[in-house]
Amino acid sequence: MDLGVIFLYVLIFFVLVVALGSFRVIRQSSIGLVERLGSFNRTLPHGLHFVVPFIDRVLPLIDLREHVLDYPPQPVITKDNVTMQIDTVIYYQITDPVKSTYELSNLRGAIEKLTQTTIRNVIGELALDETLTSRERVNSQLREILDIATDKWGVKVNRVELKSIDPPRDIKDAMEKQMRAERDKRAQILTAEGERQSNILTSEGRKQATILEAEGARTQVILAAEADRQKRILEAEGEAEAILKVYEARARGLTMIKEVNPDQALLTIQGFDALREMAHGQATKIIIPSDLAGLAGSLRALAETVKQ
Repeated sequence: MDLGVIFLYVLIFFVLVVALGSFRVIRQSSIGLVERLGSFNRTLPHGLHFVVPFIDRVLPLIDLREHVLDYPPQPVITKDNVTMQIDTVIYYQITDPVKSTYELSNLRGAIEKLTQTTIRNVIGELALDETLTSRERVNSQLREILDIATDKWGVKVNRVELKSIDPPRDIKDAMEKQMRAERDKRAQILTAEGERQSNILTSEGRKQATILEAEGARTQVILAAEADRQKRILEAEGEAEAILKVYEARARGLTMIKEVNPDQALLTIQGFDALREMAHGQATKIIIPSDLAGLAGSLRALAETVKQ
């Protein structure tokens, strides 16, 4: 084969390889930077793009998704001179690829160092108790400071989380003893409160029982008095009715005597009957007046009185 033909084939193959290498496909959520002759030329969003061979150079693609930086625990001194180990996690996102590429050489290292110094500054202004109880406030303060500091790098800090805060062993033991004492104290308070409530309920029960017993005795006395009153009323009404009946009978008797108009002989006989009834039941003797004529006169006078 002629050397010229071989050279032509090699040239054609080289042109095809260069032509195919001039087309770049950018994936979604990524972006590419193109440098032309060493200077920034343009950005390549997701899709198919053509770059000029030997003139344009595509830098490594930049991921626009959210990144997570998990740093190892670092010692931090609090305001009251307590050294704690703090483990931090940062969530950030690249918003300006040009700044994040050309403003600094090592973006992740710069964010890590900035985070360490910011944590020391923030925690250094807080005491131990504030650090342990104000984690949310510390997270918000760190995020705000880091977001402002990294804005010139084309980075947005979305969230900062303190994964763990470990105080020294002696302080941790003291805190555990304090927590144990607090739990014992709360248990004693709850026990005393329960006993107090129990005593109150028992006293209330006894009080209610005494009240109910007194109410029952009072009701029983009232009912007994009412029954006695009703009994006395009924007895009095019976006696009154009996007396009324007696007087009504006497009145009817007198009326009948008046209507009959008894003669002298009947009055005399009635007088003897009355004397006999008066003497009834005497064991000794009966005294009869000798002046029967005078008695008869008395009976006649009584008869006249009845008639009138």
